[in-house]
Amino acid sequence: MKRKNRLEKGNSKLINAWASYDWANSVYPLVISSTIFPIYYSAISQDIVTIEFLGYDFKNTALISFVTAMAFVVVAFNSPLLSGIADYIGNKKRFMKFFVYTGSISCMGLYFFELDSIYMGMMFYFFALIGFWASLVFYNSYLPDIAHPEQQDFASARGFSMGYLGSILLLILNLSMVLQPDWYGITGTPLESSLKAMKYSFITVGIWWGVFSQYAFYHLPKGNSEGKVTKDVLWNGFLELKKVWYQLDKLPILKKFLPAFFVYSTALQTVILIATYFGEEEIVWASSEQKTIGLIVSIMLIQIVGIFGAYATAAASKRFGNISTLVVVNSIWAVLCIFAFFIRTPLEFYIAAGGVGMVMGGIQALSRSTYSKLIPETSDTTSFFSFYDVTEKVGIIIGMSMFGTIDQITGSMRNAILFFVILFISGALLLSRIPNNRLGK
Repeated sequence: MKRKNRLEKGNSKLINAWASYDWANSVYPLVISSTIFPIYYSAISQDIVTIEFLGYDFKNTALISFVTAMAFVVVAFNSPLLSGIADYIGNKKRFMKFFVYTGSISCMGLYFFELDSIYMGMMFYFFALIGFWASLVFYNSYLPDIAHPEQQDFASARGFSMGYLGSILLLILNLSMVLQPDWYGITGTPLESSLKAMKYSFITVGIWWGVFSQYAFYHLPKGNSEGKVTKDVLWNGFLELKKVWYQLDKLPILKKFLPAFFVYSTALQTVILIATYFGEEEIVWASSEQKTIGLIVSIMLIQIVGIFGAYATAAASKRFGNISTLVVVNSIWAVLCIFAFFIRTPLEFYIAAGGVGMVMGGIQALSRSTYSKLIPETSDTTSFFSFYDVTEKVGIIIGMSMFGTIDQITGSMRNAILFFVILFISGALLLSRIPNNRLGK
């Protein structure tokens, strides 16, 4: 039965409902990708020189980089396939739900992650990552459906800010569980109880993600049309990507924006995915307890500062234009990477974390809203955002593969940082070719 109270495009309640999915899903990149899981993974593998996986011996951080890259290969291939079908049958919400629940259940499955069961653990890690990133294809594609062009910068920033706030709240709970497990009745030696608490944290992420997604699911529209899936439309998503590719000749600004986005997003997403592993391995901590607290506090600092950074970037784009703002933000990222190459102390790591927070959410939110404004008026928004998503994911595959290779060969994650400097500078130069027409003003 169709709902009669469907909210109209531009309605603040609809925009808030859309943004609430960031509140729901951001606990995954914060707790699983950035803090608790990297600390847990490093703790259970720190005394092992190499990990045998699929018949090969890997450095622990290189292994997680390669598994991450493989997961993104699956995401990059499946996104156009599924989004094309979703656009055709007009029910992208159904696909979004599928990946949300896949990711949510897989996060809870990480409770069973152990080196003795490395294949099962990596399977849950693999599918949690796929669930998160695949759901974002459909979530991002809703932006032009729920907000007018002049609303999209701040709607996008609102989503990232809500994500930062929600994920911080859960991380505080998880942090208290890890540092004071006895408060929650978690027993064992200090190390055993902390590791148990980390495993319980994975369960809280899955529950949070699944439960808080319901508000967005209730208000987001089903889709734009009605149809049935047949063999003729099975590969519709790839055909849609081909159409988008050919349309780029008629969209010169978008055609210039996408290569720039590809280059700097390769660096951006890889840095986000490996930051905690870098802090765990390359920073000199006084003790394992200080390391655990320090890494979690630094990520929390990034999230808190990121709330202000996302809105500051949106305000800057309104005054100076989207493209000029992105050029400056890419330049700041390049400087931060140069600084990161030399840091060794916790204080320096905190300073870098604060700088990252100021530009991390801002560049993501502004990139999303800029792309949304550059695509033409169409009912097939998922196809355009699938193209955006594939561009981003191919960049991550290359970034994580390059990072893992450099890390595996040289034995140091620090050497890979210089690779990111080149990418951010190149991204800024590519963006500078685009006329700054102050999108959204």
